[in-house]
Amino acid sequence: MDTLFSIIIVISSILLVGVVFIQNPKGGGLSSDFGAAQQIGGVQKTNDFIDKTTWGLAAVVAVLSIVLTIRFSDSAPAAQEEAPTEQAPEN
Repeated sequence: MDTLFSIIIVISSILLVGVVFIQNPKGGGLSSDFGAAQQIGGVQKTNDFIDKTTWGLAAVVAVLSIVLTIRFSDSAPAAQEEAPTEQAPEN
């Protein structure tokens, strides 16, 4: 399960980088290549989709990272308790 979460985080991170590269902070970006705002399904809808995709991918990365952190922190003390401890020989 941890491996699956890790793979999803990596894929989401790569997609997030791609979506951020598509955006243009000055209002242009990929959506400016589609023409005028009067066009059906034009610039505004493209900006909304890219914005929602960015937030969605960021949420997936954040939530799964927190879940994995909690899962690993819960399993760490159990592993330490089970490990045998070496005792110094008494003289």
